[in-house]
Amino acid sequence: MKSITIREIQKNDNAEIAAIVRNVLMELGAPKVGSAYADPYLDSLFEVYAVPNAIYFVVENNGKIIGGAGLKQLDNSDENICELQKMYLLSEARGLGLGKKLIDICIEKAIEFGFEDCYIETMTYMEDAQKLYKKVGFYNLDKQMGNTGHSSCQVWMLKKL
Repeated sequence: MKSITIREIQKNDNAEIAAIVRNVLMELGAPKVGSAYADPYLDSLFEVYAVPNAIYFVVENNGKIIGGAGLKQLDNSDENICELQKMYLLSEARGLGLGKKLIDICIEKAIEFGFEDCYIETMTYMEDAQKLYKKVGFYNLDKQMGNTGHSSCQVWMLKKL
């Protein structure tokens, strides 16, 4: 990794980041239905996050996108809770501390936007992700919050901001 940059998503990043999300999910054996793979808006993340109190970041290495993460208001929740969303890194980008950097940047923005809590959900076998989330202050919940449509995600976590 020579020249790592974390920046806000641009419209011309849509196809590349959607492909990364789908590729990582397939690599990890995730089901297509009930996961981010099937999100109807996955191919238009720039537009999805172009609303108040929402942001999506991409990670580039020498101009090639190698991952990303975003946050926005938790869907179908009236509480002041954001959701850390679409956090995926290609295998070449894992283990380098980029996941923690992405979370830190997103949490800083969540606080700046005035959110009180940050929610995330993941799949039971994504143990490395869960370890990272716990390391940065997320704790497990007994039930899902909001309604993300991700029925394959059976691990729900929250962080007080």
